[in-house]
Amino acid sequence: MATNITWHSGLTREERSTLRKQRGATVWFTGLSASGKSTIAIALEQHLLHLGLQTYRLDGDNVRFGLNKDLGFSPKDREENIRRIAEVAKLFADSTTIALTSFISPYKADRQLARDLHADSGKTAEAPLPFIEVYVDISVEEAEKRDPKGLYKKARAGEIKEFTGISAPYEAPEKPEIHIDSAKTSVEDAVRQITDYLEKEGLLKLGS
Repeated sequence: MATNITWHSGLTREERSTLRKQRGATVWFTGLSASGKSTIAIALEQHLLHLGLQTYRLDGDNVRFGLNKDLGFSPKDREENIRRIAEVAKLFADSTTIALTSFISPYKADRQLARDLHADSGKTAEAPLPFIEVYVDISVEEAEKRDPKGLYKKARAGEIKEFTGISAPYEAPEKPEIHIDSAKTSVEDAVRQITDYLEKEGLLKLGS
């Protein structure tokens, strides 16, 4: 980090929340490719917007067309991919927007980094930003049956290297805030499960 920079303070998070009548948070979807992460995130974004809440979705594929187009899929690049997204999500959450991130994010250490970033108040003395990990759980076998992009087939044929679940590991969350069994849960029920949690945590109304 450069040493010739200075942190500039402005509105507090509480002041911003009061003015915008909303609390910010990050809802972090993780799971194998074809687990349904993006489908659920899209439906949740639509639902929250219909409730009048400022919400923005960051999708793993979409982000690689811009912010992270310089990154590949090596362990090091995956780590940097998640670090950048965590920082962006934190900015959205700090602005009192509900950020939805949909990324495989296969490594526990990287997801912990994202969580820790939201807990770190940095130069301020404000409370940690809510970080809700949503594990969209699916077996590799079920994901391969779905395989809407044909990626598992290509990975099995050796056409895609370091593919999560086939030639690269996925480290499942041990204690996610929300656990969704993708094979047994409809998109509507998944959205309801997440919304119920957000409501219980006071994130669907003006917080203190």
